[in-house]
Amino acid sequence: MARFGKWIGGGFGWVVGGPIGGLLGFLVGSIVDNTTIRTAAYSSSDLRTTPAAFGVSLLVLIAAVMKADGKVVKSELDYVKEFFVRQFGRESAAEASMMLRDLLKQDIPLRDVCTQISRNMDYSSRLQLLHLLYNVSLADGTIHVSEINTIEMIAGYMGINNSDIQSIKNMFVPDTDSLYKILEIEPSASNEEVKKAYRRMAMKYHPDKVSHLGEEFKKTAGEKFRMVNDAYEKIKNERNIA
Repeated sequence: MARFGKWIGGGFGWVVGGPIGGLLGFLVGSIVDNTTIRTAAYSSSDLRTTPAAFGVSLLVLIAAVMKADGKVVKSELDYVKEFFVRQFGRESAAEASMMLRDLLKQDIPLRDVCTQISRNMDYSSRLQLLHLLYNVSLADGTIHVSEINTIEMIAGYMGINNSDIQSIKNMFVPDTDSLYKILEIEPSASNEEVKKAYRRMAMKYHPDKVSHLGEEFKKTAGEKFRMVNDAYEKIKNERNIA
């Protein structure tokens, strides 16, 4: 039996209770093998997210997105497993896949789950959740409209503001003026405003913002940071900004 605690480490914290805890009730008992689960009490003023809480939240939301079109096919499961292999290693991917298969059999109260996440998870970690959901959804190179719509719904339920939703969405699903939307500015912005926007976004999406999630999740944040840099460089080249 895989050791779930070995994958996520840390403490479950606030995900033990509420709708997420309800979804995981029988999973924890069946997957954890001789692993001590540490819970922690969090006050409303302490929203520091553990790797455990983040990992569990990600799996639950991935399951919701995969169920969005009413069917889950083997190719989707394979893509998700390969995503976890690339991000977290083969052993961790096997454990995550085991939990995902069980979550896919359950009805997920999406609004309630997202409300629990919004109330207890810091904003930078929620942005990283959103980025990873797009990453997983488009792992097969196909845009699934029902899944994208579900991801946008999740973002709204998690309390992410619209400019951040559009910024991250345009990293994966290009729209008109995508480069500017990634930097959260209009094409009419001055060169100086472009520079200021880049500095602001680079700070917002810097991997250090989610360093508390541990190295496995922190390294995925580097992708978001690089996309901001790429957008800025392309705008600079178009405008001949020094």
